[in-house]
Amino acid sequence: MLTEREFTAAAERYLDMAYRIALNWFRSVPDAEDAAQEALLRLWRAETVFLDEDHLRRWLARVTLNVCKDISRSPWRRHTVSLEMVREPAFSDPAREELFRAVMAMPGKYRIPLYLYYYEGYSVAEVGELLRLNPSTVQTRLARARAKLKTELTEE
Repeated sequence: MLTEREFTAAAERYLDMAYRIALNWFRSVPDAEDAAQEALLRLWRAETVFLDEDHLRRWLARVTLNVCKDISRSPWRRHTVSLEMVREPAFSDPAREELFRAVMAMPGKYRIPLYLYYYEGYSVAEVGELLRLNPSTVQTRLARARAKLKTELTEE
């Protein structure tokens, strides 16, 4: 269990990560904010003893993904969100902006592993653990996502 000081430090360090994971999942700012807030509430209530920062980071990423799944299954959430509702980061390079839009337009089974691997820096094994997938499945999804991106971006 975290003390108030430890929780505050962890929340400051990992709130952005939880928000980005949720935003990547939902592609909706309000839903991402709700999911990140719920993940931090679960951290506050957690009775887990964290071995180190890496353990805490992985635990919070897993909880954030679980919260996203829970919200997605909720009966009140049956709407779709257009990509225009996503608050995009500012890009100085048009190619990076184009890549971001292409990644965000991909189906979740490819988008989420890509995001966790490339943007959050998790290894293939860690992504598999977070998504509860076999590492070979993660590698396959990453390879297929890269191929889809390559095809899509070279066509344009």
